[in-house]
Order: sequence, then structure tokens, then C-alpha cells
Amino acid sequence: MTIVTPDDSDVEQPSTTSRRIDLSRMSRRAWVITGLLVLFQIVAFADKAVLGLVSADAMPELGLSATEFGFIGSSFFFLYALVSIVVGFLAAKFPVKWILFVMALAWAVLQFPMLLGGAAAVLLVTRVLLGGAEGPATAMSLTSVHTWFAPRRRALPSNLVAIGSTLGPVIAAPVLAWVITAWGWRWAFGVLGIVGLIWMAAWLILGADGPYREQQKAETDEDSADGADAAADEVTTSAVDAQQPVVVWRAFASLCFLAAVIGGASNFWVQGFLTTWLPQYLGTVIGLSLQEVGTVTTIPWVLGALVLLGLGVLGQRMLARGHNAHRSIAIPFGAAALVAGVCFLLVQLTSGAMSVALLSLAAGCSLAYPMTASAIGYSVGTRQRPIMMATLGGVASLGAVISPSLVGWLMTRAGYVSPPKGVKPSPEMAANMADGVHLAFTITGIILLVGGALCIAFLRPERLGSALQRRYARG
Repeated sequence: MTIVTPDDSDVEQPSTTSRRIDLSRMSRRAWVITGLLVLFQIVAFADKAVLGLVSADAMPELGLSATEFGFIGSSFFFLYALVSIVVGFLAAKFPVKWILFVMALAWAVLQFPMLLGGAAAVLLVTRVLLGGAEGPATAMSLTSVHTWFAPRRRALPSNLVAIGSTLGPVIAAPVLAWVITAWGWRWAFGVLGIVGLIWMAAWLILGADGPYREQQKAETDEDSADGADAAADEVTTSAVDAQQPVVVWRAFASLCFLAAVIGGASNFWVQGFLTTWLPQYLGTVIGLSLQEVGTVTTIPWVLGALVLLGLGVLGQRMLARGHNAHRSIAIPFGAAALVAGVCFLLVQLTSGAMSVALLSLAAGCSLAYPMTASAIGYSVGTRQRPIMMATLGGVASLGAVISPSLVGWLMTRAGYVSPPKGVKPSPEMAANMADGVHLAFTITGIILLVGGALCIAFLRPERLGSALQRRYARG
């Protein structure tokens, strides 16, 4: 890394030893921040998972049908896109540390109304507001972690932050299942509120934006190595932070951004199903107990964490060897989406353990959305990166708006009716739920195949960056 002083002729240069010490301290701080951001994502996705875990108890007590409960599941994403985009523009002007702090405070406060006896209307309102507050979570987490690592070192820490999104349900499912059994379903919300307050306090003390928040000069050695191999129509990967501001709307209109949106939306589509309907599907169609559901629902998220870890290590090595973000991040993401799509299409052709295994693999491979955000971040400079990431997340989240309601509607159309509290669904109702959900699996598989193929072909951020610099740079 090139260290620039205000005036090399007037300022005494630090010794090589002191520079190494400073870099070592910065590196340790970078990984501490990464750890906190992993926890941030864990809390965010535990908040998403709670609705599915309380569904069996909450639906009869609140008097909600499957369609109505699916609507509430979708409502989490009503403000998700709008707030994501707005916060992305704010993050270009204000420290990301304080944006994350305000988000965490909102998450915690919005959990407590349901603990205190909120009815269906309160659940709807709090889910809408909570979704708005959580909408920018992934984009802001990735923006923050990118400020602590050089461009060719971002793949692994970015995927570790993404792993937090898969660990949220892994940790939440068994813990909240136990809380629901011991204290009742409302305490699931209360526990999440308390955890949110604890994280907020830790971030207030330790959180900060990193040295790559401001425009950096590219690393000289890497630049010379990359420049020999880089295509003439691409920005050198290690120099992406130095790109000039561009007319950002032109970036949104690109085929590269559209591919990222469709690929990301396919992942959000699956998340909407997992966090709203998977627990009830496992309990009703597969016949698992609540405790078994709490355990089995962790499997897709564990697999998702392993997929992200493996792809993160792979991407880090490829970037270090001089490959661009398209090869190192976008193509692995697309391949995972293709595998997920095929598995979703096969689920309905199987039953029992094989069905659960295919569903787990399909879901696990379709939880890599943050990789599309990380990839698209290479198309612009540091100041416009949160705008690109947050807008991508906001638009792609429409997948999660549609899927819970669609699944609920397909179940109702197939004849499923939620039984009274304490009454198990009849075999006929279980078959009706299976018919509705399996049709949703077919739709999901097709969407994943299309999204994965588009990302492999067109999610080329360095090429987009070069085009934007040539045609629409403002500096």
C-alpha cells in the first residue's frame, strides 16, 4: 500500500518498523470490526427468521389465515427497498458507523411491542418498520468492511460478513424454539430486542470507519502486475477505489447492474420463503416436532455459511492471483445459484429425507446474495459504493416481497386452511400445503437458473467501471 503524506519533502518519513506496526494494528482492528459486522448480520437475520418460528402459535392466537400471515411476512420488505436506497445516498455523505448504530437501535426498540401484547395490526406495523430499518443492513455492513481492506483483499472478509446472515437463523432457530416452548412465542421478540441493545452498545465503543473510506492510491506493485493482464476495456481491479464519481443513474441502467438485481432477487425470493414458511412446511408436510423443526431449519443456513466460506476463500485467492471480480466473485455466485435452481426443481419429485436434503442444499446455495453486492461495488469509487450496494439490495429485495405472499396464496388456492390453535393439520390439509409449496418450488427453481446464468454472463463490474469512467465521469 502506498502511504501518502501531505508533503514528502517537509514531513519526516516514519521508519519501516513503525509503518509495519501501524499496519499490523490496523489489520487487527480491521478483523475486530469484521467480527462485529458478522454479529450485526446475525442479529438482522435472526429478526427475519423469528416470524416463521412463531407462525404455528401466532397464527391461531392472532386469528390469521395463511394468506394473511404470508402478507405479514411480505410486509417486512415493503419499506426495505425505499429505505435501502435512501440510506445508500446518506452513507455517501455521513460516517457508516453512525448509520449502523441508528439501525441497531431501531431494530431493538421495534421488537418490544409484540412482547408487550401487540395484536395482528401491531405485528404488521412493526414488521413493516423493522424491514425498513433492516433494509440497508447488508449494504452498510459490506460498505463498512470494504473501508478496512484493500480491493484485492475484500473477497474473504465480505463473505465472512455474509456468513453472518446465514448464522442468524442457525443460532436463532434452536434458541428461539426453546424460548417459545419455555416462555411463549412473544418472548422470542423480546429476546431479540435485548440482544440488539447489547450489540448497539458494543458498536458504540468499538465501531469505526476504516482508512479506505477515503479514495486511496492503488498499490503500485499490484497495479503494474495487473496492468499487463487487464483487458483494455476494464478498470484495474486494485485501482477501483480511485475511480472518479460518475452519473450513477447510468450505472443503474446497465446490463451489469440488471444481472446483479435479478441474481440477487432470486436469493431474496428464497429468503422470503425460508423465513416465513419453511418451519411450518417442515412441521406440517414433513411431520417434524417444533424442536425438530428448530434443529432442521438450521441446516440450510449452515450449508449457506459453508458455501460462502468456500467461495470467499476461492475469491480471495483468485483476486490475489490477478483475476478480476467477475471471475472471482460473480461467476462463483452464479454457479451456486444454478445448483440451487436445479435442486428446487428436484425437491417435489422426492419425499422424506431426500426431500429435506435437496431442499437444504437448494436453500444453502441460494443464500449468497451479498456476493452480488460485493461484486457490483467494484464498478465505482469509494464514495458511490454504498449507493450501488444499497440500491441493488433495495431493488433485489422485491423478490422477498413477492415470495411469502405468493406461497401463502398458492397454499390457499390448493385448499389449505390453518387449523385452530393446538390442533394438528389433517392429512388432507398437509397434502394441500404440499401442493401449493411444491408449485412455488418450481417457480423458485426457474428464477434461480435465470439469475445465476445472467450473473455469469453479464455481472462484469470492472468493465462497467471502465465504461462509466470513459463516458459519465464527473471529475
